[in-house]
Amino acid sequence: MRNILVTGAAGFIGSHLVDRLLSHGLARVVGVDNFNDFYDPAIKRRNLEHHSRDRAFRLFEADIARSADMDRLFGQNRFDCVVHLAGYAGVRPSLQWPLFYEEANVRGTYVLLEAAHRHNVSRFIFASSSSVYGLNSKVPFSESDPTDQVASVYAATKLAGETACRLYSHLYGMRAVCLRLFTVYGARQRPDLAIHRFSSLISQGTPIQIFGDGSSMRDYTYIDDIISGVVAALDYAGGNFEVINLGGSRPVELRRLVELLESGLGRKALIEYMPEQPGDVPITYADITKAARLLGYTPTTTLEAGLETFLTWFRGIALGWKWKATQSRHAGI
Repeated sequence: MRNILVTGAAGFIGSHLVDRLLSHGLARVVGVDNFNDFYDPAIKRRNLEHHSRDRAFRLFEADIARSADMDRLFGQNRFDCVVHLAGYAGVRPSLQWPLFYEEANVRGTYVLLEAAHRHNVSRFIFASSSSVYGLNSKVPFSESDPTDQVASVYAATKLAGETACRLYSHLYGMRAVCLRLFTVYGARQRPDLAIHRFSSLISQGTPIQIFGDGSSMRDYTYIDDIISGVVAALDYAGGNFEVINLGGSRPVELRRLVELLESGLGRKALIEYMPEQPGDVPITYADITKAARLLGYTPTTTLEAGLETFLTWFRGIALGWKWKATQSRHAGI
């Protein structure tokens, strides 16, 4: 059985990946997370509490940007693969705190790659972002499209992470796969992300802010589909370096998203229209041809179905019960 390190294991995507790997018996998992206060650390701790007695899982509280912490972690464990999901996320916050993003997302990635190289880890999977496509006007976004028009610090750090992975793959023969993720949503979604934030505000009767006229489009991708793509990348046996889109390939206007949330919550949204924000892009739209060819990736969850599951979880946490891995529509998530 493989031994896999998952960074950012207590976060939204990381905790779902841990669920899948453990519930399907795919690996022994070591998770690492520094439980920073980007959002409430107690939320992240709850994401993993149902694995506290699982003998195939261990959790380390450490900072990926600290070489000493990672030297100790890699020295005490043998890993077949690193799945690197940790880092600061979000376009707008990155404009406020660019140096924090550089430290976590760029230095953190280099620290992990160097540790993986020195400890003979053969496979490295990096969670990149659709934001690297920036202001590209050609859609859908393909992996061969230029990435010289990034519009945020966050995007720049993700692009730097991809470059680091390419470098270590070239220098040391490490198999590195960079997965460009498109607007992931689902149960346990971070509270600052649009679907979760809008749901909370609409439920409270508090106005939501829409930047621009609501015509911006995002390729919302359900968490189960993303995790299937990540797991498929664990078995990718092609070239030593690849960049692959993981998206739903069905972009939806922001105002349509609000309509679906209004319907699901049974309440009308109070909307404040605001000027467009620096760093925002008009559309994200994944060309997933390469993912289908190399990973067998086929997203199956419509936005309508995914939001129904998300809102079931959202109502549940509002009532105080805990979401468990077995409560998902798909086994193991």
